[in-house]
Amino acid sequence: MIWIEILAAVVILLSFWSLIPRDEWWFRGADFPRLQILVLGLIALVLLIIWDQPWDIWREIIFIGLIAALAYQLKMVLPYTFLWKKQVKQVRHAQLNPDQQIALIVSNVLTPNQQYHLLIEQIQQHQPDLVLTLESDQKWQNELSVIEKDYPYCVQVPLDNLYGMHLYSRLELKNTEVKFILSDEIPSIHTTIILPSGQPVQLYCLHPKPPSPTEAKDSTLRDAELLMVGDQIKDLDQSCIVIGDLNDVAWSRTTRLFQRISGLLDPRVGRHYINTFHADYPLLRWSLDHVFHSTDFALVEMKRLPHIGSDHFPVYVVLQTDHIFDQLQEELEQTDADEHEAQEAIQEGIEQAEREEKIVTDEIAQDYKK
Repeated sequence: MIWIEILAAVVILLSFWSLIPRDEWWFRGADFPRLQILVLGLIALVLLIIWDQPWDIWREIIFIGLIAALAYQLKMVLPYTFLWKKQVKQVRHAQLNPDQQIALIVSNVLTPNQQYHLLIEQIQQHQPDLVLTLESDQKWQNELSVIEKDYPYCVQVPLDNLYGMHLYSRLELKNTEVKFILSDEIPSIHTTIILPSGQPVQLYCLHPKPPSPTEAKDSTLRDAELLMVGDQIKDLDQSCIVIGDLNDVAWSRTTRLFQRISGLLDPRVGRHYINTFHADYPLLRWSLDHVFHSTDFALVEMKRLPHIGSDHFPVYVVLQTDHIFDQLQEELEQTDADEHEAQEAIQEGIEQAEREEKIVTDEIAQDYKK
């Protein structure tokens, strides 16, 4: 049964493939299916143990390598289970204060998806303060116009390139900007929310390109955009929330670096996965849609919402801010090496964006000459 050893070898290869410090999609892609690799590894381990054949040196090497691979995968995914210490406190019933709360829905709607009513029904059911849609085009904007009476503050960026973005808010928005950080095709929304208590909260809505053969050949621009926002957040002296489809998983090198650089917390740590993609394939799911927040926020509620016809599930999160939480919760420790790595990644992203812009400019110039 040589296929058992082959399965184990594949698990070992994929487990340590992601440790290679390269940005190409065929390296970074190994960050995503860690749960699936872990399950396959456990199956291979059991089969390797019960395999009724004499142990030889090759089988022993495979066994040791598989144990190391499984230990590494567990290290990466266990923080997002109840077995780990919670990074974000739960708001107790006696502490609930609606004036200090913010409820939000984040939903990558999938541009071709026409089941608009399903998302609208969820919005009407949960009545969040904020709704962020991603991949929303002009058709989605037209269909979502029915909620505008309840959400007087709107930021609408309808695009046909799968990177449109719409933000609807019951709460007042100030100093709103739509920025194209590293690409003229990829918008992000930066704004300040005013809670019912009058407290301002800085909000960043992001949706960078994923590293894939059909999108971006590497993760350089995605990583740089996220880290540029994190670098900006670390100098803020106010409450902050980052939401969106980051096209990266919570346990990736870049996302963990972003947390250390920005000082933001992840409410999933110590609780459970919120695997939002792919909605149609239960065995191939991971967490691409995120909500990070500053240490003065604690968690009231967090859950994945039902299917809306997209390839992503929506996420519903309720947070509450209080200076007490700021004293109880600690941001992740940042090192000088983290700062150096972040600045290096940001610089690489800026340089790549400049090269790509020059290529586009040169192509336009050549077409004009023709």
